[in-house]
Amino acid sequence: MVIITAGMIGVGKTTLTAKIAAHLGTKAFFEPVGDNPVLPLYYSNQKQYGFLLQIYFLNKRFSMIKQALSNDNNVLDRSIYEDALFTKENNAEGNISDTELAVYLKLLDNMMSELDQLPKKAPDLLVYADSDFETIKYRIKKRGRTYEQFDGNPGLQDYYFKMWAAYKKWYQDYDVSPKMRIDLQKYDLSDPKNVQIVLGQIDDALAKIRQPQQETL
Repeated sequence: MVIITAGMIGVGKTTLTAKIAAHLGTKAFFEPVGDNPVLPLYYSNQKQYGFLLQIYFLNKRFSMIKQALSNDNNVLDRSIYEDALFTKENNAEGNISDTELAVYLKLLDNMMSELDQLPKKAPDLLVYADSDFETIKYRIKKRGRTYEQFDGNPGLQDYYFKMWAAYKKWYQDYDVSPKMRIDLQKYDLSDPKNVQIVLGQIDDALAKIRQPQQETL
């Protein structure tokens, strides 16, 4: 089964991805953040580097989803299906021009058409990690990446809030695969008991997905 995780930065998505992969004994594809040379540039000047960042992520996520769908047994930390969410928000913020957005969307369409040619065309399950906005802010501060910090930068905090709100609508509209929401405010993964509860919820969702497949065999 191919599982993709989605969610706002700071919500705990990467930790969730690692827990799922370890639980299922499969490979985790993590979002390229630590080795991303463009991300710190973007936070220093969003208008100059917005388009470059989105092309960088799009290329990485396209490669990741192709590998995952070809191997058919992986967990992805964020995926190409939510990539346009960031690009459109950057366009709305004035960080990406309308021309750049049009170029990006055409490239995305071409990539999605290529995915349609694969034997497996979509993931089996989306796991959406959610929490309230105050929890998001607390966790961003706690993990301490300098370029992500918003103290003294109300514009960056506003951007985070807009992305948090945009993610909720994105999840409602997502229809590529079965989906489920995990409340990582209620089930903080620093508590091993919560980890087991969350993994149990995912196991239940996967069982429902597998049952119709087994009945057709």
